[in-house]
Amino acid sequence: MTAWADFSHPLLMFQGRYGRKEIGSSLFGEEPESTKGMEQMNDGKPPRHLSVIRHCASTARLVDSSEQDSDLRPRSLAPSLGEQHGFLPVFRSGSYSDIGPKPYMEDEHICIDDILSHLGIGTDLPAPGAFYGVFDGHGGADAASFVRSNLLKFIIEDQNFPTSVEKAMKSAFVMTDHAFADSPYLDCSSGTTVLAALIFGRTMLIANAGDCRAVLGKRGRAVELSRDHKPNSRFERLRIEKLGGIVCDGYLNGQLSVSRALGDWHMKGQKGSSCPLSAEPELQETILTEEDEFLIMGCDGLWDVMSSQFAVSIVRKELMAHNDPERCSRELVLEALKRNTCDNLTVVVVCFSPNPPPRIEIAKSRVRRSISLEGLHLLQGVLDSNI
Repeated sequence: MTAWADFSHPLLMFQGRYGRKEIGSSLFGEEPESTKGMEQMNDGKPPRHLSVIRHCASTARLVDSSEQDSDLRPRSLAPSLGEQHGFLPVFRSGSYSDIGPKPYMEDEHICIDDILSHLGIGTDLPAPGAFYGVFDGHGGADAASFVRSNLLKFIIEDQNFPTSVEKAMKSAFVMTDHAFADSPYLDCSSGTTVLAALIFGRTMLIANAGDCRAVLGKRGRAVELSRDHKPNSRFERLRIEKLGGIVCDGYLNGQLSVSRALGDWHMKGQKGSSCPLSAEPELQETILTEEDEFLIMGCDGLWDVMSSQFAVSIVRKELMAHNDPERCSRELVLEALKRNTCDNLTVVVVCFSPNPPPRIEIAKSRVRRSISLEGLHLLQGVLDSNI
């Protein structure tokens, strides 16, 4: 089901801050280019002046408008309320960041387990809500910091919210990008990829512009909910070339290693014009069930050195041991550092239940198994990671 963003919504007031696969398969019909090669040290991200290790913890369908136009019906939050199905997720999250081998930290992230409490106003929403985001900056931290501070506000204030969350999400990405361009005190040549998850009741909407990735842990199995936007992927190359751009040695117009990002206004034309570097996200909607245990959101520094399945296997094992999403995020970051990642690292783990994942029971059969199902998933992750 496709929902189109309404870009006619007037620019809203904003406040910015200065200085600031199921295994082996893809949801999208093509093999995502999930590993760049660790030898690729030059990733088109000029450094700035920020060095920090950060972590926090808290408790409390792919749609692309440039390619699909089959269904313009607005989406509503109401049909997926958990009370109607006997399951309602409980959101709790943890995150961890590390500067990695880079001289400067340009990542940002946000974890909001309860939107109503966060907003502090009497917002009329039909279900419990949560919002999470990972923002992988390049050319400085201004773009990532600005998007972190303003994206949710643009979503909530959009005229399509909450009747059509898909439209509101797409519109908010573009409006945030335009607002950043209009800021007189920020470096508009800086840019950021954006991965956001907006959840109401059982309905989870993933919006992605760039090469961060969202992976759902479904009873030990990895299900990718976003597609990496690399210039040399078939889908993105066709879009880029159609708009007059080129892909040179894996870089958009020979400059940028991602094909979608907010900011980078030195590479874009006038606001509203078509540009090979797009700020419009691809969307993936998921209706959560009891089998959906957690969500991993990570920047490309994580996925450059491990597969989605390997990450899910680590998080599930850790949750069964201590049930702490923050410690899971930290474990993924430390594992990526051991594997010599070449980038900043940011990971967010979101759990949908207050309880740890249950052990996977294997039905008795005549065929004797010498390895558990969890062991098989872990082995698959190891093989995928080329260890």
